Amino acid sequence: MTKSKPRSLMPPSLMPHRASLIAALAIWAYTAFILFAMQRPAICACGTIKFWHGVVASSENSQHIADWYTFSHITHGLIFYAFAHLFWRKWQWLDGMPARWALPIAVAIEASWEILENSPMIIDRYRAVTVSFGYSGDSIVNSMSDIGWMIGGFWLASRLPVRASIALVAAFELFTLAMIRDNLTLNILMLIHPVEAIKNWQGAG
Repeated sequence: MTKSKPRSLMPPSLMPHRASLIAALAIWAYTAFILFAMQRPAICACGTIKFWHGVVASSENSQHIADWYTFSHITHGLIFYAFAHLFWRKWQWLDGMPARWALPIAVAIEASWEILENSPMIIDRYRAVTVSFGYSGDSIVNSMSDIGWMIGGFWLASRLPVRASIALVAAFELFTLAMIRDNLTLNILMLIHPVEAIKNWQGAG
């Protein structure tokens, strides 16, 4: 008869239960309220909601449910799951907190970015140092969708082998780099430490 592992040695589950799902949904809904209070437009000024809009250099970019930057938000979810795995299962930094709260924490981080991204400071930063000269922020539909895509990435990472998740991140980065000369890596780089040569190369696409 084999002995079961002591409870303290069993790897914690990173998947949410009912309470943490409710918490994630509440954070998502509260983010919409904050964006509404910031007077962000609910939908595209064009008056329609599209599932996909693929023209980056247009006023409808970041206004619909999905666009080329959706791949970056899925990548966020894959990365957040990886960090949760390290914190709870490997490094045990958050050993005193149930691992099932990993998803609400990821949603809170993503929601915080969506709020910050639509602040005048970041909008002006995008206009000043990237090729997004006419960027005016996201619609609320787009921001809420971005959080949803991140959750999808988080869920996907929970189902895929580690190597498959890494390969998917690399594929997304290379694919968007080839298609629109931009990706999550360049987006972060250009916001933090703009490189004029990269900006010129992106603008020539």
